[in-house]
Amino acid sequence: MTTGGTAALVRRPDGSTRATLLELLFDVVFVASLALTSTLLAQRHNWSGAAMVLLMLTAIWWTWSVTSTTTEFYDPQQRPIQAILMVAMVGSVGMAASLPMVSDGHAMVFAISYVGTHVIRGIILVTTLYRKRHRAAMVRAARFFFWFVVSGVLWITGAASGTVNWTLWTIAITIDLLSAAARYPTPWLGRVPSEQYERTTAHLGERYQQFIILALGDIILVPTLQVSRGPLAGLRVAALFCAFAIMLLLWQVYVFRAGELLEAGAGPKSGRPARVAPYTHLVMLAGVVATAASFDLVVSRPTGTTPVGWLLLILGGPALFVIGRALFTLLVSMVVPWRRMLCLPLPLLTLPWAGRWPPLLVTAVVALTLAAHILIPGAARETTPGLRMRQSDD
Repeated sequence: MTTGGTAALVRRPDGSTRATLLELLFDVVFVASLALTSTLLAQRHNWSGAAMVLLMLTAIWWTWSVTSTTTEFYDPQQRPIQAILMVAMVGSVGMAASLPMVSDGHAMVFAISYVGTHVIRGIILVTTLYRKRHRAAMVRAARFFFWFVVSGVLWITGAASGTVNWTLWTIAITIDLLSAAARYPTPWLGRVPSEQYERTTAHLGERYQQFIILALGDIILVPTLQVSRGPLAGLRVAALFCAFAIMLLLWQVYVFRAGELLEAGAGPKSGRPARVAPYTHLVMLAGVVATAASFDLVVSRPTGTTPVGWLLLILGGPALFVIGRALFTLLVSMVVPWRRMLCLPLPLLTLPWAGRWPPLLVTAVVALTLAAHILIPGAARETTPGLRMRQSDD
């Protein structure tokens, strides 16, 4: 899987595309962070709380996404890359542990965990590649490093007073997202060449696919933990089974009917899948977190009326997931499953009455809508498996 000489750290195009055991452990650590994010959202299901959780979720996801891109470009069986994975795991634990206390004077823990992960990764890559005299790979790593230092100043400054400066943190995460979208334009180094996005292998597709499937498990994990803390009443168990049904239906949306982690056959000269996957999967991940948070609430009180904040989570979570999945198909293959998308607004028709319904009934309506979304046949081929572009026949 590795090469000799100066390119020893860079993944060979013909090397193994299977995820290593350390990468799988890395995923599990991050999924645990998502479970805590869902619990926090269930506790703060108002607009300001949701915005705060979304920002921190984006930071957690971006750490996973950039680190997975690192193991796609560099050999994850090399010691420096394994060290990067371990540092990212420590950063994830730090971010997760500080999530509930970010607004209570522990913002610096979150900021240092996030910034430290990216800065340490950059230092390891740049110094190692410099010693190996692999200039092209070193320049690529330097571009990433430069922009994370820029945003890192704002992350640390925004937490310096002990109270989060949400404006600075919002600017910082925006810099992280936009610099990646612009291919990390760096003074004297330029942008990441588009050809480097074209060399994406099946490894990256497998990594995204594994992570989303693991994340879907939070939809059943979070309410199960809630049920275990109280009486095992019939309606609470029914809500738990409803969570299980919705988890399976969203899995069908992602893997079966809508395809696994995909790419379009737009041609061999496009790096579009690798570039749009982090953003569209962030939308799907927000849907998973919102859905898990909604069931954390529903299993605690499945009867009575459904507050507006609960409605937004119950209806909005699955809707976000489906929208993210459709956006991925649209941006990659320019094909949209319109017949299935027609089912998406159906739960909104219940809004005039849903507030007076029990939360368990509202979740049942969402499950039925998702089932219709699955059962309605879509296009014969929306996408093709994997994240590599389909090669032409000539």
